[in-house]
Amino acid sequence: MHLLSISATYLFAMSQRSPVTQFIRRQFLDTTFKGLYTANAFDMMLLIPYFVVLIFLASYGIHRYVLVYMYYKHRKNAAWSDQPPGTFSEAELPTVTVQLPIFNEQFVIDRLVDAVSKMRYPREKLHIQVLDDSTDETVKVASAVVDRYAALGHNIVYLHRDNRQGFKAGALKEGMAKDSSELLAIFDADFVPPEDWLMKVVHHFTDPGVGMVQTRWTHINRDYSFLTNVEAILLDGHFILEHGGRSRAGVFFNFNGTAGMWRRQAIIDAGGWEPDTLTEDTDLSYRSQLAGWKFKYLQDVECPAELPIEMTAFKTQQARWAKGLIQVSLKSMGKIFRADVPRRIKTEAWYHLTANLSYPLMIVLSVLLLPAMVIRFYQGWFQMLLIDLPLFMASTFSVSSFYLVSQKELYPRSWLKTFLYLPFLMSLGIGLTVTNTKAVAEALLGIKSSFKRTPKYRVEKKTDKSVAARKYRKRLGIIPWIELAIGTYFAFTVVYAVNNQNYITVPFLLLFVLGYWYTGLMSLLQGRFERLSLRGNAPAEEHKPFPVGV
Repeated sequence: MHLLSISATYLFAMSQRSPVTQFIRRQFLDTTFKGLYTANAFDMMLLIPYFVVLIFLASYGIHRYVLVYMYYKHRKNAAWSDQPPGTFSEAELPTVTVQLPIFNEQFVIDRLVDAVSKMRYPREKLHIQVLDDSTDETVKVASAVVDRYAALGHNIVYLHRDNRQGFKAGALKEGMAKDSSELLAIFDADFVPPEDWLMKVVHHFTDPGVGMVQTRWTHINRDYSFLTNVEAILLDGHFILEHGGRSRAGVFFNFNGTAGMWRRQAIIDAGGWEPDTLTEDTDLSYRSQLAGWKFKYLQDVECPAELPIEMTAFKTQQARWAKGLIQVSLKSMGKIFRADVPRRIKTEAWYHLTANLSYPLMIVLSVLLLPAMVIRFYQGWFQMLLIDLPLFMASTFSVSSFYLVSQKELYPRSWLKTFLYLPFLMSLGIGLTVTNTKAVAEALLGIKSSFKRTPKYRVEKKTDKSVAARKYRKRLGIIPWIELAIGTYFAFTVVYAVNNQNYITVPFLLLFVLGYWYTGLMSLLQGRFERLSLRGNAPAEEHKPFPVGV
């Protein structure tokens, strides 16, 4: 026993000399600097909201891991989605109306109608509606295209409205009232559906409980620029892990407004198209599923589409989606919580519809980050390592892993190159914060706005030049300047972190700098090149646009 006591005493003494023990003693037991910092009310007023925001952002980040888990856990359920329960004989095939809602799409309408007219389906059972709310030359272009294909024997009609009442939802509702087909397929102007799309989708409606079938978007111009590559990765994450995970787990998911097919009765039972949100597709989806209709997602059925080639167009698209989802959450979350559906469906609906609240939270975090860093530095950087860093990682690293997994699912042989895009992908998400915060705030305050379309220019490959881009290009006012200012603010936080040897936070802070500066500069430069082109006397078509995404 005496020898054991001596041994224990020796080991304890040696342990006190180890670097780890000495480090812990310095952090928690050393009182040399005790009294240099004392907590006060002002600091708590900053730190409490700082940690509340971090925790909320971390919860949304962790939810991305949950989606990945759902995707893999319920992989066996994919067979139900991928394979139709039966097949229609040719005589039993239902009538299908393909609705093409457009607004000022003169550059792509002929491509769309041409693709739809080539779709394989009995011609007597296939109706095509071009639902045009245009106010420019598209009216002449679209009507001429419809006349041409009608002369070739296609059952196609051109329906033009002199007003945009209800926007896209209003156009779809009016088109639906003028036709009696059992099934309705919808394609936006930038899509090019394959010839076999209808036949791959229609047989899933042999299940009388299926109300909607959504297919996966692919990207015609993915390699046009760096920006379009990043956009493609963002959309792939949505269509692989969000749609894939939710559909496999049997919880609610949404129709994406295009590249999908509806059963007429599912729309009627849900109350029809309603224009009181900017994401009328998601709104109708939740109402229809609450009415008892089943949705299916076909991950292996692809439908190519054109990605926005300009930062301003991309921002407009993302802001519309952000505002629309918050509008749907305000409209529908009460009904969802009161509905007789499992709790997991309600929980997933909450995370889905409220996810864009993370944007105003990011603005709050941006304001609080530098003062919080100062306070936390004086409290001890070990606390930052122990508390702040895990919350930051839950908020940010979940994004990178989420999109890496989606690319690995789609491109198992080449997904590693996604690592090159990750910093810019995360930065772009941060850079959208100002625009999307404005959109979310408008939704929360009940401020209505028009449906702002995403311009399409028929740019499909790198060699294409968007000579028509200036026609529909819109600037974002003061927002790009705000983005540059916030990016500069974060540049100062980088300097502060380096000066205080807080190197572990520098990579995170650089993402903020890059994101805000990239989105702000790209928006301003596109507008600048537009103004320069308009000063000349030559027609706009003779001017080359700014090379987007370079």
